[in-house]
Amino acid sequence: MSFHAAVIEQETEKGKILQHTAEVRELSDDFLSPHAVTIDVTHSGINYKDGLAIAGKPGVVRASPLIPGIDLVGTVVSSEDERWAAGDHVVLTGDGLGETQHGGLAQRARVSGDHLVRVPESISHSRAAAIGTAGFTAMLCVLALEDGGITPESGDIVVTGASGGVGSVAVAILARLGYRVTAVTGRVEEHGDYLRGLGAADVIHREEFADPGKPMQKARWAGAVDSVGSTPLANVLAQTSNEGVVAACGLAAGTDLPTSVVPFILRGVTLRGVNSVTQPLAVRERVWHRLSTDLPLDLLDQMTETIGLNDVFSQAEKILAGEVRGRTAVRVTERKAG
Repeated sequence: MSFHAAVIEQETEKGKILQHTAEVRELSDDFLSPHAVTIDVTHSGINYKDGLAIAGKPGVVRASPLIPGIDLVGTVVSSEDERWAAGDHVVLTGDGLGETQHGGLAQRARVSGDHLVRVPESISHSRAAAIGTAGFTAMLCVLALEDGGITPESGDIVVTGASGGVGSVAVAILARLGYRVTAVTGRVEEHGDYLRGLGAADVIHREEFADPGKPMQKARWAGAVDSVGSTPLANVLAQTSNEGVVAACGLAAGTDLPTSVVPFILRGVTLRGVNSVTQPLAVRERVWHRLSTDLPLDLLDQMTETIGLNDVFSQAEKILAGEVRGRTAVRVTERKAG
């Protein structure tokens, strides 16, 4: 059977990308990985990591040729895994998709059944793709705050990178759960109304966190969801109150962390790293259950743009340039946008 897919090919030497191509091709099932579950993919998504891979940036793609896309949503066609049967509606995020094995930006996929999750009945395929890795990560961050004892009564929560995919979903969920949320963005005038519409009580400019500050600053936050890292994260830690929890899940501002032990030993702050790629099945099922109950789907629709398979290349460039707000879902059954 033939299908269409985005395909990346790279020639590398000692980690340096010498040649890179990314285009939509017509493929056969023989191209797919030899896994147990074959899926007709209906939707995927574009995340920051996908943007890096498609644009030929180093650090993501570890096989060539490779179908990118770290998310997929679709219907099982056939399965050699007894846990899955034809007709099952499934979602898979991370787990090496689009990095070491063929991903979701294709009309067909063959994957292991170990980390597949049934799409909740209340969530359509398109909405599951809109949630994707970004929404999955956002809910992991919310659970990290909850598991650390942070409640709406604990105080304000700050969300950095708030207009991005993770940040947008985190703001919407936290506000729905009753937290008072401060959203941080580099485009306050452009995105302020959008973020307040998602539930943010305050919107402040990221410049407040851009410059190095003292290791201990005025306590402002009971908790935080940080998707940027580097100096902004260091400042968030310095501003977190006693026994606060900071969930860190991104590196948009850099991979460094210029901080000290002071927030941890004088205020008891917890820095909780959030990894969305290798979560066990029990955690994945918990996350998707909570997404089905705690993410306002009308707000998800407002933050989502849907494109066709041919448009993923230009969208990747926009994401890396910081020009995309919220989430991007890809209707892979259509090669053109619509």
